[in-house]
Amino acid sequence: MSWSWTLHGDGRNVTEGEIVAPGERLTWPRTIGFGAQHVVAMFGATFLVPAITGFPPTTTLFFSGVGTLLFLIVTGNRLPSYLGSSFAFIAPIGAAMASDGIGAASFGILATGVLLAIVGAIVIITGTGWIEALMPPIVAGAIVALIGLNLADEANANFQAAPWTALVTLSVVLLVAVLFRGLIARLSIIIGVTVGYLFASLAGILKFEAVQDADWFGLPEFHGPEATWSVVPAFLPVVLVLIAENVGHVRSVAQLAEDEGINLATGKALLADGLATSLAGAGGGSGTTTYGENIGVMAATRVYSTAAYWVAGLVAIALSMSPKVGAVINTIPAGVLGGVTVALYGLIGVIGIKIWVDNNVDFSRPVNQFTAAVALVIGIGDLTLTMGDLTFTGIALGSIAAVVVYHVMNTLDRSRD
Repeated sequence: MSWSWTLHGDGRNVTEGEIVAPGERLTWPRTIGFGAQHVVAMFGATFLVPAITGFPPTTTLFFSGVGTLLFLIVTGNRLPSYLGSSFAFIAPIGAAMASDGIGAASFGILATGVLLAIVGAIVIITGTGWIEALMPPIVAGAIVALIGLNLADEANANFQAAPWTALVTLSVVLLVAVLFRGLIARLSIIIGVTVGYLFASLAGILKFEAVQDADWFGLPEFHGPEATWSVVPAFLPVVLVLIAENVGHVRSVAQLAEDEGINLATGKALLADGLATSLAGAGGGSGTTTYGENIGVMAATRVYSTAAYWVAGLVAIALSMSPKVGAVINTIPAGVLGGVTVALYGLIGVIGIKIWVDNNVDFSRPVNQFTAAVALVIGIGDLTLTMGDLTFTGIALGSIAAVVVYHVMNTLDRSRD
């Protein structure tokens, strides 16, 4: 564990083919610049979650920054990652907000974080083998895919609220992603939101009274969770998604940073994300996950220094201290959200399919066919089951079905041989 960084070369240049390792840094002005770049990369996705769910934006941003610093501490300052808002929480937060309010939604986030932290502690002791056995690629892909596709109705509702604004937003996202390369392409979401926002402003549908009345400086809006066990089942599948995301991101960083030893920090990464999510739930922020956007920035720049992430976390905390920032985020109209979420929710679904493709899942096997088929229909159709005070939504039932169908059918198939 090292809490200082070695200067890479002269601190100013990175020779072609070299990387700046997690334990290295460039000069502080350059490191601060890379840290600010990470803030830009995460900002679009991180603020969209509170914008969609109705959570306080500055509170979510605050716990994103604090969670990132906590992640760096727990992982021994060795694993460069940013913890931003997880889209896997959108559906259960929306359901909890509609039925019981923000306190109940925060309780669901808190419970998710506690469970993930427990999983992390177990992985530290036992390794990741049991996770791979519980969630082989067919199961992991199905769960990730159904979470994104389950949100299609919400994307459609926002799109229909202002179709032309939504169409402009979506078109810009797609054009930027395909016409540009590098960092600009990775910022297609925030660029699309910005252009859609300007279009909505020209159309005269924005209201800035709250922005004008908001203070420039002030603490985020903290609030505590309210123990509401009926919402917990809807949050349980999120644990599986966060496990899959964290494990995948750790492996990606290890490969990109050319340091296989980073994989040994998988358990600590899960523990850290669990603690960060628990902290967010306790204070009114949205749950967190390691961000692929920032891994993409590292891949593009070849700079993996954890020093840049300390800068990013501190900058996020500083921005969260401005109520005016939160007020601006709250002015984003439904049409803009509709345009961007059509792409985002679809991408979540595609990521699940990519898991299948990357792992060469054999769909000629009935076990794999039915695991995916049953889970996806339950998730997309949002089938619901009520047991006393507990309500299991499509995401929860679909995730449970993916695990149960696979393992039962696989066991029976093997016993027949």
